[in-house]
Amino acid sequence: MEFIGEHLLPGQIGNFFIVLSFAMAVLSCISYWFATTQPLDASWKKIARTTYLLHAASVIGIGITLFYILFNNMFEYYYAYQHSSKALPMYYIFSCFWEGQEGSTWLWMFWQAILGLIILYKSSEWESPVMATVTSVQAFLSCMLLGVIIFDYRMGSNPFTLLREHPDMAQMPFVKIPTYLQSIDGRGLNPLLQNYWMTIHPPTLFLGFASTLIPFCYAIAALWQRKYSEWIKPVLPWVIFSVGILSLGILMGGAWAYESLSFGGFWAWDPVENASLVPWIIMVAALHVILIYKHNNTSVFSALLFTILSFLLIVYSTFLTKSGILGNSSVHAFTDMGMSGLLLVFLLFYIVGSTILLAMRYKQLPSQKQDDELWSREFWMFIGTLVLVIASFQILFTTSLPVVNKLFGTNYAPPADVINYYNSWQTPMATIIALLMAVTQFIRWKKADIKQVAKSLAYSAIAAVIITALICVFMHITNVLIIGLCLTSTFTVTANADYWLRVLSGKINKAGSSIAHIGFGLILLGTLISQYKQTIISRNVGQTDISRLDKGMKNNENVLLNKGDTTLLGNYYVVYHTKRREGVNLYYDMDYLQRNADGTYRKEFMLSPIIQLNARMGNIPEPDTRHFLGKDVYTHISYVDLSKDLGEHTDEDYRETLKKGIHAGDTIFAANAMIILEGLIKDVDKAKLQLLPTDIALAARFKVLDINKQVRIVEPLYVIRDNYLVPIESEIKDLGIRITFKELNTTNGTIDVALAENNNLQKEFIVMKAIVFPGINVLWIGALVMVLGTLIAMWHRLKALKS
Repeated sequence: MEFIGEHLLPGQIGNFFIVLSFAMAVLSCISYWFATTQPLDASWKKIARTTYLLHAASVIGIGITLFYILFNNMFEYYYAYQHSSKALPMYYIFSCFWEGQEGSTWLWMFWQAILGLIILYKSSEWESPVMATVTSVQAFLSCMLLGVIIFDYRMGSNPFTLLREHPDMAQMPFVKIPTYLQSIDGRGLNPLLQNYWMTIHPPTLFLGFASTLIPFCYAIAALWQRKYSEWIKPVLPWVIFSVGILSLGILMGGAWAYESLSFGGFWAWDPVENASLVPWIIMVAALHVILIYKHNNTSVFSALLFTILSFLLIVYSTFLTKSGILGNSSVHAFTDMGMSGLLLVFLLFYIVGSTILLAMRYKQLPSQKQDDELWSREFWMFIGTLVLVIASFQILFTTSLPVVNKLFGTNYAPPADVINYYNSWQTPMATIIALLMAVTQFIRWKKADIKQVAKSLAYSAIAAVIITALICVFMHITNVLIIGLCLTSTFTVTANADYWLRVLSGKINKAGSSIAHIGFGLILLGTLISQYKQTIISRNVGQTDISRLDKGMKNNENVLLNKGDTTLLGNYYVVYHTKRREGVNLYYDMDYLQRNADGTYRKEFMLSPIIQLNARMGNIPEPDTRHFLGKDVYTHISYVDLSKDLGEHTDEDYRETLKKGIHAGDTIFAANAMIILEGLIKDVDKAKLQLLPTDIALAARFKVLDINKQVRIVEPLYVIRDNYLVPIESEIKDLGIRITFKELNTTNGTIDVALAENNNLQKEFIVMKAIVFPGINVLWIGALVMVLGTLIAMWHRLKALKS
């Protein structure tokens, strides 16, 4: 059968590039193996380079082809159909590309291909042993895009599968019609990803993921070649780069969550967030033990172990995300699309291989001849790395509970209050780390004079105590743990600033670590102040119980705003005045006012939180935030009646919605009333209600409470006359409400009710939540400073490597 309008050539080209990518990665891996084991035979290295260049070119070709399909709305391909649509703005095409498993796998593979090219042209001595491992990883990732079936097992998921050939769509009737392309549109992009952060956050984060591969490959090469000391110098800039780029990617994810999600914050300890955080922590630990080894030739085993673990944890985090094992526990997780088995093989291959290699070489590793002095920089840096490892293990274990349950058939539940649970564990860890970051730079390598260290730290310690006291008094902080973290994070900032300005004489080129530590101290301080002292200013003090609108909404966290009414919220008066629609977005404009002495109001600013309409994936609220120097005012919609916006009304005066499956005691919400089903009345007075003697009648008794708590009783009738249903509605004219008993469900004892509301009498309202985050800009400034410091440190190490 010929299908009209299909473009088969792009898919054929894309599949050719996938096969070529896989074949060239395998051939390059084999060639680099022989180039390493037979260094005198130059032909192997030449073959390896040529095939790797072909592999890298084919990876780029895959990306270009898939972008072409998405840009041209070729919905004959399942990937385009699943992730794009005709109405989607072009600037979200990039988000479409990496929304799916195949696109994100390609992004990971692309960055690793680019980093491999840098190794190819910059690391002549280490090229062969390092690239042998790089190409083996690339072969695994290429295999994940093949999507071929071998012995009834699907090898990965192919992004160029035709819609009519995809297992989920092959039996759908419409794909069997030759002209099916003329009448279909794509399903569209997840509304949560329709944000500019989603065009830059995933590429940055996946570059961070890819960056962990190079230190891993250097560690494997060092073990393979028995070069236990020589690998330290070339790997150090890569480790610093990995720490920096992972930091940036994770922080971008926090910025996206803060701007786009409605949980109210930037970090929710989501399982996939945690799975990217743990490799970063381990890479930071690796960086510090490498620095220890560089100065006194100790901790080589720890340096190798942490460098290897960081990459393995990246693969593990990918397994968590793409295997479907997390289910609904993460907003980031995918469902299993045939990649879980390959990912598990991928993970186990490198776990087993690196463990065997590390065990084989363990006795040959340089051993420490004497213990570190108590008052030496290397001792306290190593203590810091141990704290980092303990912190990461706690996060990893809790995050992995779904995996534990799957493997052992257990049913361990995640913490009920995830944020408080993790915070209670991580706050003491962060306090210790911050203290060590403040003190350690003033301690000399090998051995230090403790009195001199104390003298050097005196001024910055006094400054930290004074600043902490001011913060705690001004912000009414009384929790001992929080005060401790506030003190140590402030001490981190003051001590590292002092070290930079006094010890390093303000020189930028050598101050990378100090600047990065200052940034991290500011991140801790900003997080502490903004989260611990956040204030929910939206509190419902009206007579309407908004928790009845949704069980998840609390009266002490949300407020009902009638259109045009002025309501007190914290230090502001707020008035919701306009609803406007732009495309799929509904904007709810509300003015934040201040009251003048004469009783009039002046406008301070306006916020416009959004409801993004999406029939397929559900309507999504997006917050709006007003940024000030010392605080943010964050607002999002908790509830709104969208029936009119979605066209669920019958005429110009009334809009009708059908409420199904109503039990006795259930509540139906109108715009200006709550309607509670008290029960059904079987003994109906037919004569009084002017019914026929032969009618079969049943009444539903409803209690109606208006916004002033006035109670009305209505009893709409369910009447069967001559085998026909003749429902008789009840109307409350002053409320503009009609209630019709539509259906009796005898199987479960529920009823279906039609609620019609008069558009002219209903006062439009919304329920919203507003939070003030004090000092959150300290966090964002700290993030920029930390990344800047990491880049300076990397530049300094690269400069030293060249010299």
